[in-house]
Amino acid sequence: MARIGGISLNIVLFLMLVGPGCKAQSTNPSANLTTEVTRRIQNEIRSRYSVPQAIEIAISDPKPSDIPGYDSVVVTFKGGTHTSTHDFLLSKDRKTLAHLEKMDISQDLMSKIDIQRRPVRGNGNAKVTIINFDDFQCPFCSRMHSTLFPGLLQAYGDRVRFIYRDFPLVEIHPWAMHAAVNANCLAEQNNEAYWDFADYVHGNQKAISGKSKPDAFANLDQAAKDQAQKHQLDQQKLQACIQKQDESQVRSSMAEAEKLGVDSTPTMFINGERVSGAMTEEEMHSILDRALGAAGQSAPSDAKK
Repeated sequence: MARIGGISLNIVLFLMLVGPGCKAQSTNPSANLTTEVTRRIQNEIRSRYSVPQAIEIAISDPKPSDIPGYDSVVVTFKGGTHTSTHDFLLSKDRKTLAHLEKMDISQDLMSKIDIQRRPVRGNGNAKVTIINFDDFQCPFCSRMHSTLFPGLLQAYGDRVRFIYRDFPLVEIHPWAMHAAVNANCLAEQNNEAYWDFADYVHGNQKAISGKSKPDAFANLDQAAKDQAQKHQLDQQKLQACIQKQDESQVRSSMAEAEKLGVDSTPTMFINGERVSGAMTEEEMHSILDRALGAAGQSAPSDAKK
C-alpha cells in the first residue's frame, strides 16, 4: 500500500487497457504522451484505486524499460505535503498499462533495519528476531501488542527477541509522535522502563486520548514520569528530554520504514519475513515456529497451537 496524506492506496501487479481506440503515438520510447493517453491513465488509476479528487496524479514522460514492448513511466501521487512515486510500464502501442514490483534480494532484509541501542524484550542473543514497526495510538498495534505480551514472550522464552521501531501515523494519530518520543526518552535510561511504558500506553489508549490533544500530551508525560519513579531514573534528565520533544530519532525510524515499503501499522519483520496487520496468536505461532525451524531450533513443546 502507498500511504499518501493519510490515504492508503493498494498498488498490486496488474495489466489494464487504457483504451482500445488509443493509437500508438510513436515507437520511440522517449516520445511524450498525448493529453488523451495521459488522461486515460489518470482516470484508470483513480478509478481502480478509488483515489480521492484531492490527490493529484502526475504521469512522467516515457523512457526505455527492460521489458520488451514496454516503456517505463513514473506515476506520482501528491496529497498535501506528502508525495509518493511508483514505476509503471506502458506498452509501446499505448494500449496497456502495467505495474511491476521489483524486489531487492541482494542482502538480508533484517540487515537494512537499524536495531542498535533499541530496547529488547526476550533473549538478546536469540536466533529469531521480531522487529515491529509500531504506532502507540494505533488500535491494531494495541491488539498486536497484547498478543505478543505476555503470551508469546512466555511461550517462546529465550528462543526469541522482540524489538520495536517507531512508525507513528502522524496524519491520523495526533499524539502518537509524542508517545514515541517519550518512550525513547525512557529507553535512554532503562530498557524495562521503555517496555512498561509501551505496555501501559497500548493498554490504555482511550484513557490517554482524553478530550483533547493537550490532555493526551499531559497524560503521556505523566505516564513517563510514573515509569521514571518506578525504575528510579534520573527525573531531571527525563523531564528535559520530554520537554525538548526531539523527533529526529522517530523521524529517522519512519524514513527507514518507508524505504522498506512499510505503510501501515503494525508491520513486523520476523527473520526477514514481513507480516502486516494484527496477527492472531495462532498465526504468530506458525510464523515463529517456521522461523525457529529455519534457524535450526525447535519450537517449545508447550506453546499453544
